[in-house]
Amino acid sequence: MSESTVYDLVVIGGGPAGYAGAIRAGQLGKKVACIELERAGGTCLNWGCIPSKALLKTAELLNAMQHAAEMGLQVDNPRADYAAVIGRSRKVADTMGGGIEFLFKKNKVDYVRGRARINVPGMVEVTEGADKGRFLSAKNILVATGCKPRLLPGLVADGERIFTSREILACTRQPKSIIVLGAGAIGVEFAYFLKSLGTDVTLVEMLPRVLPVEDADVSAAIERALTQQGVKCHTGVKAENIRMTQAGVALDLVKADTENKTLEAEALLVAIGVQPYLDGVFSPRVQPVLDRGYIKVDGAYQTSVPSIYAAGDIIGPPWLAHVATFEALQAVNGMFGHSAPHAVKLFPACTYCQPQVASIGLTEAAAREQGLAFKVGKFPFTASGKAVAINHPEGFVKVIVGQPHGEILGAHIVGVDATELIAEYALAMSTEATVDDIHATIHAHPTLSEALAEAAVAGTTPHAQALHI
Repeated sequence: MSESTVYDLVVIGGGPAGYAGAIRAGQLGKKVACIELERAGGTCLNWGCIPSKALLKTAELLNAMQHAAEMGLQVDNPRADYAAVIGRSRKVADTMGGGIEFLFKKNKVDYVRGRARINVPGMVEVTEGADKGRFLSAKNILVATGCKPRLLPGLVADGERIFTSREILACTRQPKSIIVLGAGAIGVEFAYFLKSLGTDVTLVEMLPRVLPVEDADVSAAIERALTQQGVKCHTGVKAENIRMTQAGVALDLVKADTENKTLEAEALLVAIGVQPYLDGVFSPRVQPVLDRGYIKVDGAYQTSVPSIYAAGDIIGPPWLAHVATFEALQAVNGMFGHSAPHAVKLFPACTYCQPQVASIGLTEAAAREQGLAFKVGKFPFTASGKAVAINHPEGFVKVIVGQPHGEILGAHIVGVDATELIAEYALAMSTEATVDDIHATIHAHPTLSEALAEAAVAGTTPHAQALHI
């Protein structure tokens, strides 16, 4: 690359939206550059999805070893080397980051290291980092800078007592006790991981239930599972007066009509959501329309400034890596005339604790609020031969089925490998298959996927056909 190069596309941000958009444009034969301040892969690959799943797999394996006697095996005193566990997760992230860099080379994407600023439409400056001082001329720009963890006012994540998901992924010292503030997917996953490795965990959620965006039955099942694992769950409470103490951190739990309660722990993990990351991206001469800090885009993912596009978390929820990738591909395919872009309509949401959670479409409450005619099919994994055989009988499959035609309005799974199983319902909903189509498809026996077929017709058709309940 040279200063005189004119790029068909310059992508700002190397996460799931940014690297996917850059690679896709390269596949289309375009001249592309991707600018990333830290490392290709972004937050998801380096400080989120991938390293956290490495940690969760360790927790899952340790739990299996601790219950080995139930399988007829003797495993004496299994324990974790916390620093080694964290070290492995960092190696996994490094390996995958190298893979993205290889894909850039394969698809002739110029990889630029630094912070980017759009001075005027068509011109991007690298303002800091390894390639500071470079100017890139671009026919199109895709902003994919994503989000960063949100902290409460006055709190600073010091990596010693106060953590966000980023700092805790790098901390090699296991806290003896921790308060996890926020019971969304990130909070629940870390609560499960840390408790599995022996940390005393208290989970605090302001809304009435854990995983509050999930179906109510799912939330109840996960709170029950976490409680059985030893996680102390507090829902419907506010955390106030967060303060440092000699021993760590303290805060007050405030709940209407009840006496306040003080919690103390060695550390605090703040997992209350994310906020848009646009630090220095736009100069005063380039001001696209924002909505609550997120970039507003049209149906082609173009901002209010012609030739500047945006995709991924930076355009707002849902803040999911697979949605970000989809949006970036739609934006790039559209801007180069390969195919008409589509908005995100259906997407699976996953939480990787044990039991896992996966869902797509409407919850039962949402279907009721919309006044839809529906029935609910539900099949417990206790009735699945495969689930019982592998010692994971917890959880269920729940399907929201429209009436009278049997269209699938939503699907919700709690159980082992739920995040893998949800793909069948995602495909079914995207192709407008009905529950009868699901049930008429032969599922191998014994498999967990049989539960998907059974739930589809458990109480949802004129003649219920589920065999095992």
